[in-house]
Amino acid sequence: MNWAAVREFVGSARFAQALALIAIGLAFSTHAVRSLIGWPGLLAALGGLLMLCAASLVTRWRAIEWYGILPLTILVFVGWSAASVLWSNAPLASGVRVAYLVAYAVLGVYVALMRDTIQIVRAFGDTFRLLLGASLALEVFAGVLVDQPIRFLGVEGNIAALGPIQGIFGSRNLLGFVALIALITFIVEWRTHIVSRTRTIFSIVLGALCIVFAGSPTTWIALGAALVALAALYGLRRVPEQSRWRWQLGLLVLVAATLVTGWILRIRIIELLDARAEFDVRLDLWRELSRYLSLNPLQGWGWVGKWPDAPPYTWLEAGVGRPHESALNAYFDAYFQVGVIGALAFAALIGVALVRSWLLASNRRSVVYLWPALVLVAIAVTSAAESFALYEGGWMLVVICAVKAARDMSWRDALKRS
Repeated sequence: MNWAAVREFVGSARFAQALALIAIGLAFSTHAVRSLIGWPGLLAALGGLLMLCAASLVTRWRAIEWYGILPLTILVFVGWSAASVLWSNAPLASGVRVAYLVAYAVLGVYVALMRDTIQIVRAFGDTFRLLLGASLALEVFAGVLVDQPIRFLGVEGNIAALGPIQGIFGSRNLLGFVALIALITFIVEWRTHIVSRTRTIFSIVLGALCIVFAGSPTTWIALGAALVALAALYGLRRVPEQSRWRWQLGLLVLVAATLVTGWILRIRIIELLDARAEFDVRLDLWRELSRYLSLNPLQGWGWVGKWPDAPPYTWLEAGVGRPHESALNAYFDAYFQVGVIGALAFAALIGVALVRSWLLASNRRSVVYLWPALVLVAIAVTSAAESFALYEGGWMLVVICAVKAARDMSWRDALKRS
């Protein structure tokens, strides 16, 4: 075997591009993969992918700038989650799930290191076109052609009734979240002219259809927030640089006032979105959570990611009378699993990454800098009603955005220059 040729291939940009596409595809299709080949198959695919990424990193070691690659917020959150194994009720299960968390973080770091932002946008765009297209195709097959649900995939086939649909993601809220990130990606692709006009129109229509048919109130709220953020960034990028900080400060005050007003009018907003049933489910679950939070407020119950079929999560499900995979709120979920310190670390991770990416998007000329900022806005808003940002594709996306923002705007670099 010609090892020099193998090494050259593994260290090539084309190989890194392929691994990035596979990593994004696997992270956002875990429900479908588990449904088809089970947990052993998913873990085998994940392990194989990690080994390929490691080989790619080793062959390109000298070409990578390793200084300050990881934001401290990621290190603190992952480190505290790993430490929670020590006080977890099931340390072995918690340790395995921390390793699962680290695995997707490693994939996120790999993608952020090996691809620049415009290449990442292209990779997400290509992957989401495939996943959303497959979702709509399966929904049409199940709901129109055979008029039978595909139960092992969780496809109910409600597209003929205009939804809600789940696609290959297992839930309408996750489909809506992925479609929203995809729509942001397609818009940035359009503005950066990296795909043809025909593909752009097809992609935007595909993403919009998935959002409409998913019928997720959470997605509609996050979409509204992303559109407002896009309009704000559009205005800020046209303000003279000397006075931009005043507009940034005024925008911050406006956002704070909007959040307070939204909280005061939350019941009316929920009624307008016809989301009373979903809100009541979350409220019942959060009340039940609060009963157990008082027992371990500082350190939490130990990291598990998606809820296992074990105490105290089975107690919570018994209390609310229905099964759940999460707390339906990433911040509460982090609080319950890794306590006050973990919740603050997660909030800091999202917040610091959002501030960095926002400043980059408002100050840099390239349109591609809009993508991390808008994606993080969507994640921050969605995290108030879902826990997608804590595991698998959502977590990997957070890591990618945080690493890219930190490498472009790092306080360590500022210290080096001073």
